Amino acid sequence: MVRILDKAAVEPLQTFNLSRSFTIPRSPRKVRLATISIRIPVNARPNRVELVATVGVRGITGIAQILFRIFRDGREIFNTKQGIESAGSEQNYAVTFQAIDQNVRSGNHVYIVTAENQTANTRADVVGPISFSGLAVKTRS
Repeated sequence: MVRILDKAAVEPLQTFNLSRSFTIPRSPRKVRLATISIRIPVNARPNRVELVATVGVRGITGIAQILFRIFRDGREIFNTKQGIESAGSEQNYAVTFQAIDQNVRSGNHVYIVTAENQTANTRADVVGPISFSGLAVKTRS
């Protein structure tokens, strides 16, 4: 049996929208896409925080390798990479990924999802939507 401890969700961009797009910077710079806060009560172990993010991305030039990262309280806990093609092929992507943070200590925790482009001479833009959610549950002890 699991018990819900907390949940949070944000949607900074609700739809695909070229007029609100922005470029994903070249590594080591990155852009913050979304932030949520999850509270873990005292004596709530074992637990897990289930995190899900979706980011709409458009390839502009070349084949960009976009590194998505999730941080808890400033420390990276997850990353994944997605290749984004540009003109002449697929251009628009909805990249969705999930991470599970196990046995988080009690207190309030800030989760941030970021993106950065790891490939020189390429460009990819965030075009929306952007969503980020977290669900904290107490698992069996």
